Amino acid sequence: MAGAITHDRPPTAEGRQGGPLIVTEDVDLLDDLLRLCAAAGARPEVHHGIPERRGSWEAAPLVLVGDDAARRVRGALRRRGVVLVGRDQDDPGVWRRAVEIGADHVLVLPDGEQWLVDRIADVAEGVGRPALTVGVIGGRGGAGASTLACALAVTSAREGKRTLLVDADPLGGGLDVLLGGEAAEGLRWPAFAASRGRVGAGALEESLPQLHALRVLSWDRSDTVTVPPQAVRAVLAAARRRGGTVVVDLPRRIDEGVAEILAQLDMGLLVVPADLRSIAAAGRVASVVGMVLRDLRIVVRGPCAPGLDDREVARLLDLPLVGELPEESFPLDGGPPPGSATKGPLSRFCGAFWERVRAEGGGV
Repeated sequence: MAGAITHDRPPTAEGRQGGPLIVTEDVDLLDDLLRLCAAAGARPEVHHGIPERRGSWEAAPLVLVGDDAARRVRGALRRRGVVLVGRDQDDPGVWRRAVEIGADHVLVLPDGEQWLVDRIADVAEGVGRPALTVGVIGGRGGAGASTLACALAVTSAREGKRTLLVDADPLGGGLDVLLGGEAAEGLRWPAFAASRGRVGAGALEESLPQLHALRVLSWDRSDTVTVPPQAVRAVLAAARRRGGTVVVDLPRRIDEGVAEILAQLDMGLLVVPADLRSIAAAGRVASVVGMVLRDLRIVVRGPCAPGLDDREVARLLDLPLVGELPEESFPLDGGPPPGSATKGPLSRFCGAFWERVRAEGGGV
């Protein structure tokens, strides 16, 4: 069991790493807390009371105070990120003691173990601002969503942002192929099929192929075409915790795994060729995706059919317009990675998109 009191979580800076401060004389409790720290990949600092070393209490990213030590830390400087940890769920006095020491949360073991492991892992990884996460989906087959997703990722990486490109379409042939990296070393989706609970953000990033200054999570050439929804949720959550930019190439079929991704997106881009049949198909896609994703916008792929332009397509679908991609912005297979030509129309489109989104407050 974990209960919140009133405070926000402690501020953390992206990239900062550190373990929690543990304050307790309870040997059994200490053993449990050390075990949970090990599970989270953190090395704690342990004291029986307020640390004598100046600044240790204030600087620790997280402070775990055993219920036995609550009286000994009453005089400590009030700060955020203090958790009072006990074992007795029926002790009403634990909440009073938590208030006395300024704790953010009251945690009772063993029920709250998973919550605490996640919290310790957050501070060990130095969690800062979550990644700006954008999904791209085609209004119909062959709309060019994969090409746009790759180009957005390549452009983001070229701008110096930590970037991860996620291939969520197992039947799409593999984005690593589109980027010319099908033989690159690193893990693909099937390797994460057994993932449960939390996936380490740093370990995820380091395990993936690196292509054109970005990391790519794609599918291999095996027969595996599904990953359990809980694994999808854990992997994308880890990717978001790492910060920077995450671009997801979405399939047009919405299953439980895709629904998990949609729930974590900041924005979706629906790529729609400018003809009436494509618009009709895109309307069905938008109605399904819009049930989960609030911010869905239109990217119109030219050339436009007679009587249509990008604004009319957006009006017919009743969605905000991002802009129009000219026909020549979609390279043939075997050419350079989409978006790699810095002065090309696709690269300019993607650069303008990222600039506009960040001006809206969607990323640093």
